[in-house]
Amino acid sequence: MKIFDTGEVRLHYRVDGPEDGPPVVFSNSLGTDLRLWDPILPHLPEGLRLIRYDKRGHGLSSCPPAPYAMGALVSDVEKLMDHLGVRDAVFVGLSIGGMTAQGLAVKRLDLVRALVLSNTAAKIGTPEMWAERIADVERGGIEALADAVMERWFSRDFRANPELELWRNMLVRGEDAGYAGCSAAISGTDFFTPTASLRLPTLGIAGSEDGSTPPDLVRETVELIPGSRFHLIRRAGHLPCVEQPEEYARVLGDFLREVGHV
Repeated sequence: MKIFDTGEVRLHYRVDGPEDGPPVVFSNSLGTDLRLWDPILPHLPEGLRLIRYDKRGHGLSSCPPAPYAMGALVSDVEKLMDHLGVRDAVFVGLSIGGMTAQGLAVKRLDLVRALVLSNTAAKIGTPEMWAERIADVERGGIEALADAVMERWFSRDFRANPELELWRNMLVRGEDAGYAGCSAAISGTDFFTPTASLRLPTLGIAGSEDGSTPPDLVRETVELIPGSRFHLIRRAGHLPCVEQPEEYARVLGDFLREVGHV
């Protein structure tokens, strides 16, 4: 476990694989930490430099006072990548991590050579929806939202699995301020115009049973970028890397080969 101090936040991060391997950076969803990607790692091509981190207010990273701006989340990972000397990475972002990916590619194209936009969009929800969710967290903590979040995150079959408790625990044991702060960042983000300006290889991934970012919403965002491709994972919700890790890793691995990253 390593910590990088940006001056504004202390980011917990982990690097696996050879230091000179092609870099792949992962950015996870609201309410999860870098363990989100554990299920797919054994199935990825060998030799990659896999960089994962906990965004501010999540996992083992510090939790600055809420609310947060999307620009701050983009700046956090930008500084981390500069610190690690990473250039020309494939950036894999899921949900809010996919919004971070879009913002980083627009700001620092030298850092990102290809995008994987998973279960995300250029704009997610409405300010009114996020204001209500933030108010619920401030009143009753993340626990007040947990059951509804599980329904959006996972398919019906997975919710009948005892493993669901692991992911519910990850959610509710997180910082209320971190969840609320990142919710505010999502609320204030509309990347339709910036994302439409991007010209780089892009893969979109969606889950057929995603209650947070339905497949059509993901596809709409991915198609803003010319030449992009889209893959739908069936029998999966908002976190297909958890429910269908082998398929997720296969699609990601194929994309890495297509763009010449492995």
